[in-house]
Amino acid sequence: MTTALDPTALVRELVGRSTVSGDADAQRDLLGAVTEVLHEYAPHLLVTEGRDRDHPWRLLRTPADPGRRQLLLACHVDTVPVPDAGAWQRDPFGAQLEDGRVWGRGGSDMKAGVVAAVAALAAADPQAPVSLLLTSDEEIGSRGAAAAAAAVAELPVGAVVVPEATGNEVVLGHKGALWLAVRTAGRAAHGSTPERGHNAVLDLAALLARAGAALPFRSDPFLGTETWNPGVVAGGTVPNVVPDRAEVVVDMRTVADGDGLLAWWRGQPEVADVEVRVDLPPVGTPAGDPWVATLPAPVRPTPATYFTDASVLVQVVDGAPIVVWGPGTPAVMHAVDEYVELAELEQAAAAFTDVVAAWRG
Repeated sequence: MTTALDPTALVRELVGRSTVSGDADAQRDLLGAVTEVLHEYAPHLLVTEGRDRDHPWRLLRTPADPGRRQLLLACHVDTVPVPDAGAWQRDPFGAQLEDGRVWGRGGSDMKAGVVAAVAALAAADPQAPVSLLLTSDEEIGSRGAAAAAAAVAELPVGAVVVPEATGNEVVLGHKGALWLAVRTAGRAAHGSTPERGHNAVLDLAALLARAGAALPFRSDPFLGTETWNPGVVAGGTVPNVVPDRAEVVVDMRTVADGDGLLAWWRGQPEVADVEVRVDLPPVGTPAGDPWVATLPAPVRPTPATYFTDASVLVQVVDGAPIVVWGPGTPAVMHAVDEYVELAELEQAAAAFTDVVAAWRG
């Protein structure tokens, strides 16, 4: 007889594996490991494996009546990097168990959410219409979810849970994301005679100096006001050459489509080129949604501050309600000494199991 799934042991195993965004092989291996674990408890699950070599994904679902609406749990397996492991008090991939927490990169974001979803499917009735989507490269623009979108679109999805870290509160949405690479062009010259050239870095500096006040930001009653962050700036080659090119990568969080913001950047006189790196829509489920009212957790009155794979899924689930809801502490996501509280993980696993059991499709 198979023993019950141990959430603590599984989250330690997952946190102990480095699955940084962009490392397709490591993420693919973890997708396989999670599938193997689930098949120990739910051998009936049907598995669809993505064919995208760079952005792997898997969809596991019960062989329920195809006409019934699916409850979809959607998780990513990648994490942000650990740029300075020496700054951590513990090994970031040691998955150390201490003080009721599992410490390590990905504990809160979002391997605990993966485990809670796995526990729910492991305990589900084989005929319950429930699916688990596992994606890669969420942290760099939800690329795995985008690769899986066509497969999800074929499912009759009735509701979606994205088990990101919310401290087990139900969150009804978040802003979208528009990441742009904005470039200026100049003319190279010797650094001792800058008047003979045209400095692309100075053009970029002037552009950034006025952008904050001039960008046409919008506001939404629930999502708040749009924001921008010039996150990466590059230009020039050596000090004694006038730079003929410069670039900024801007992260804007949006409350509607990004067409107006994109048009603003493209319309500035200094700008030579704009490349769209990420373009994801916002997500919002009405607070009065009847399914949301049945969930055994408090509903947070404010949106998540981060974006999730929900920005991809909202485009292919035909209006089904989507919530972000899972174990983990938002303040330690992407931070040094990340961890997850085991009490939250166990609470989430139990809650997801109950929600799956109550789902009728």
